[in-house]
Amino acid sequence: MPHMNIVKFHVKPELENDFFDAFQNESLHVGQVSGHLVQIAENKFCSIGLWESKDAMDEAMPKMIGFLDTIRHMLITINEEVGITDPASGPIVLEHK
Repeated sequence: MPHMNIVKFHVKPELENDFFDAFQNESLHVGQVSGHLVQIAENKFCSIGLWESKDAMDEAMPKMIGFLDTIRHMLITINEEVGITDPASGPIVLEHK
């Protein structure tokens, strides 16, 4: 069953271009169908990944965390409860085409 992950980021304004470069240079992971970066407000973004399955996403998780470690210094704490990222994931239950 296809799966999707969404991660919200708040980026330091002076590092926004570096943030874009990092995402542009990040390639799709094995089992990832597509990846998107969406600007939702000034200096606020969501990364959205479409995966073949939950297993594929789970298998790529260490590499995704490794990527996060390379951009951690570019991020602002969203709040004390969630920290620097606000992730969510789950199966796709409805799709419009």
